[in-house]
Amino acid sequence: MAEVFIRRLSRWQAEQQREAVADVYVEAYRRVHGDESPDRQAFLETFAEDVQRPGFDMVVASGGNKPAAYAYGFVLDRAGEWWRALSGEVPWDWDIEELTVSGQVFALAGLMVLPAHRRDGVATRLVEQLLIRTDAALVAARVDPANEAAVAALRSWGWTKVGAVAPPVASPDRAADRAADGAVDGAMDGASDGAAPAVPFTAVPVVGSGTATDIWSRMLTS
Repeated sequence: MAEVFIRRLSRWQAEQQREAVADVYVEAYRRVHGDESPDRQAFLETFAEDVQRPGFDMVVASGGNKPAAYAYGFVLDRAGEWWRALSGEVPWDWDIEELTVSGQVFALAGLMVLPAHRRDGVATRLVEQLLIRTDAALVAARVDPANEAAVAALRSWGWTKVGAVAPPVASPDRAADRAADGAVDGAMDGASDGAAPAVPFTAVPVVGSGTATDIWSRMLTS
């Protein structure tokens, strides 16, 4: 297998390479969970928003003068209350709320490796290089629990599952409005029946594909 070289991309370079990033995304997640054709346009729209977020950073692995893999992320919104969805699995000494409001939580938002470059440590190297650059104290990501490869990788990197969120379900009286403004997956319902307040389902970005409900995390400082 050809050697890959890893380098950082500036925000401007990431924007310029958006089509190449989308190509790698589509190829990396083709046929995953029965999905023969990942939504390229939806990815491009999300990526365009992610590139503009505070603390955005990105690394690319290139082999043979072509991109082989990408990893990127950004700092989570300080106002996001994603921690309200977490279960009792959170380590007692992790003050996730305080870390979030102080801008100390970095989200791994994208990780994609072409099939020809898998099982060669490329993903591990990419994530390591990405996280070396951040000053955040905690990294988080949302994944599909059925994605065994992703879960195994996170475990091997020392990550911990800190909770899960329920997929969004639009109530009948709001379905039309939410579909119209593109916010069908924006938040969970259920606060009216005495349950916990609604938690933004998309506050923590998805790594991979499928129904991503499990939130994994790792402390970056001791």
